[in-house]
Amino acid sequence: MDNKKKQGRYERIYTQLKELLVKTDDPFARMSSIIAVLHHKMDYFFWTGYYFLKDGKLIVGQYQGPVACQELAKDTGVCWAGINEKKAIVVPDVEKFPGHIACDSRSKSEIVIPVKDNQGNIIGVLDVDSNEYNQFNEVDEEYLTEILNLIYTA
Repeated sequence: MDNKKKQGRYERIYTQLKELLVKTDDPFARMSSIIAVLHHKMDYFFWTGYYFLKDGKLIVGQYQGPVACQELAKDTGVCWAGINEKKAIVVPDVEKFPGHIACDSRSKSEIVIPVKDNQGNIIGVLDVDSNEYNQFNEVDEEYLTEILNLIYTA
């Protein structure tokens, strides 16, 4: 998807989510709605979900797509890189990422965005995989970050 089309779609999704998420102030309900909308509106999203920090582990949360790894090996893979580096990670080809965890061999590219609580502490990551290479870029990073901000501020 070209950047202009991608940007337009994200803007429509953001508007839709902003209207939808005011119906509850529960962050986990909001996270679930975000995942459902993103997964069904972005045609290149193959797996869309969260991994949450829990007792020093990274455990799967709400998601849409094929069955996921339930727990990710500590300090390994793209999700842990997002946690440890405290920033978004865009991976054009997951097979070239050192220590990549292959929960589903059909995943080819990935983006991870840290998820923060209402105090700004990282509590996990949004993880999105595509079954095509080179699907994510700065447009995805910008808009997914803005969408995650709706968890506590919608």
